[in-house]
Amino acid sequence: MPSIQSSLKKVLNPLIAADVFDFWAEELGLLWSWQRPLARVVARRVEAKNTVTLVLKTNKHFSGFKAGQHINVTVDVNGARLTRSYSLSDVPREDGLIAITVKHVDGGKVSTQLCQHTQVGDVIELSQAFGEMTLTAIDKPHLLLAAGSGITPLMSLIRQLTAGQMTHDVTLVYWAKTRAEFCFLQELKAIAAEQTHFHLHLALTAERVLLSTELQGRPTAKLFTSIIPNLHEQAVLACGSAGFVDSVRALLITEITSFQAEAFTPPVISDGAALGTVRVELKASQKVLELSAGQSILSALEAQGIQPASGCRMGICNTCTCQKLSGITQDLQTGELEAEPQTALKLCVSRAYSDLILDL
Repeated sequence: MPSIQSSLKKVLNPLIAADVFDFWAEELGLLWSWQRPLARVVARRVEAKNTVTLVLKTNKHFSGFKAGQHINVTVDVNGARLTRSYSLSDVPREDGLIAITVKHVDGGKVSTQLCQHTQVGDVIELSQAFGEMTLTAIDKPHLLLAAGSGITPLMSLIRQLTAGQMTHDVTLVYWAKTRAEFCFLQELKAIAAEQTHFHLHLALTAERVLLSTELQGRPTAKLFTSIIPNLHEQAVLACGSAGFVDSVRALLITEITSFQAEAFTPPVISDGAALGTVRVELKASQKVLELSAGQSILSALEAQGIQPASGCRMGICNTCTCQKLSGITQDLQTGELEAEPQTALKLCVSRAYSDLILDL
């Protein structure tokens, strides 16, 4: 049987524009839209210091997700529509509800809105799920490394790995500055108590006094070898800041064969001040700009008042991807140069290496 919304949409299709339909649906407090994924907040809970989990009921346009993936969330802040990416912290559920866990960041307009002002009953806009840090091998031990809010996608994976009968070890090493910042702590401890194959290690970097079960300090080779004797057998998944991911990758690269990672801070150019400016032509909008070569192209455009669509700002969601018609760019994640014309360009993780023409 077709839904009321789909039947109404079929009748109205020749008569009304999609944006008009969406406007009146929003005014009436409905979760309907012409084609945009929307969600209503149905529960809100404090997860840790400055961190909340929002449980969301989506409309029919959201097509689901895999554990470990992200979504873009769009909210209105003082009349401006802003978009940021957040990891889904639960697994797919029979009731269709999804959850995101958001840490408030000083100066972060979207995180402030979601953590401090968004309440049960509010409606937010979503993207479809994206991201490649999903489970690819469940028939081997897993080592999960999380720093700060990097626990969020890994929590989704932990819930997937521990949902049934575990036959292989899963080890989580979780770093935070202070004990109050640990998310999902009671659930993680409960899983460790119930599942003999799940091993939990908590590490703190800014607590003066530690409990007997806690580790101190940042990742080291000695720490890994002391708690994980069969390191070479592990499928490793790491999530945290770019510095954290780079650090654990360097420590483990000679010991392991499987390493997946995501960093939630964008790459930076250390010598950006010396790079000067380049001429960038925006073909579609007929603008010519002088942009800093010491920033990502996305940041440089925003500094000039240009606001391309964006989401994760980490090169994962592809929201900011546009066509590069000519010129040379550098990938900020790999350092590789790209000179081919007519190629897809991720603005958030690319910098201009020469004058450019972009289809924007």
